[in-house]
Amino acid sequence: MKKRVLTGILAGVLAFGALAGCGSKEQNSQSDAATGNAADNAAVEGTEAAQAETPEAKGTIKVAASATPHAEILEQVKPILAEQGWNLEVTVFDDYIQPNNVVESGEFDANYFQHIPYLDNFNVEHGTSLVNAGGIHYEPFGIYPGTKSSLDELADGDAIAVPNDTTNEARALLLLQDNGIITLKEGAGLEATVKDIAENPKNIKIEELEAAQVSRVADEVAFVVLNGNYALQAGFSVANDAVAYEQSDSQAAQTYVNVIAVKEGNESQEGIQALVSALKSDEIKQFIQNTYDGAVISFEE
Repeated sequence: MKKRVLTGILAGVLAFGALAGCGSKEQNSQSDAATGNAADNAAVEGTEAAQAETPEAKGTIKVAASATPHAEILEQVKPILAEQGWNLEVTVFDDYIQPNNVVESGEFDANYFQHIPYLDNFNVEHGTSLVNAGGIHYEPFGIYPGTKSSLDELADGDAIAVPNDTTNEARALLLLQDNGIITLKEGAGLEATVKDIAENPKNIKIEELEAAQVSRVADEVAFVVLNGNYALQAGFSVANDAVAYEQSDSQAAQTYVNVIAVKEGNESQEGIQALVSALKSDEIKQFIQNTYDGAVISFEE
């Protein structure tokens, strides 16, 4: 009797163990499936998140620019545009002619190096059809030391070097007039040349040179009058080195805002609008303020 009872108990234990074993395998199988599904879901979610973080590629914006400060500012714009799917390609030019020619030909989408009076004058002289797509900054024109460090030291017959292109020469002459060195004919304004000098009490010799060459003769003339970008390239600081410069509220400073120029009809293109918007962003305004010590000032419309 005892053997039968013991045998029954053992049989029951074995049967329970077998059932428990089946249940354990089934639970493990279900657990593995759940783990696998969770991993698959995580992988899908990770892929979707990566796709969401990577913007859809929209294309390349090719811009011709002067080295300083234009190309430097554009370098700061690259990551802003990249977040929107745009690739910004910047090519540096060291003259004022080719950047306009390559935009007119369609080789480049835009350029960033010039102000509106120069752009307008270029169109007239070269028969191009370039337009302003957005004003970005202006660069105060300044008078910088050459062989002398104060305008009070100017002597009879001293020489001052200025840019020889039409609009920048006028700007230089207006600055010299504002500082009492010469007087221009009434109405000469933004088209003034040396022929418009009405009074020159100290017989100052005005040496007209291509803009990029002006700073290179600083050790040969009393003073040089420089565009903001060429002053920066020559190592001059408006705040620390200029003996005189255009004030931010002056007509000249507001007139000579540097712009993004494009071929007429392209100013509304998505890439151009994205470029202008990025250049006007608070991030870029802060970069300009922190970097150029007053030599470059963001334009506020």
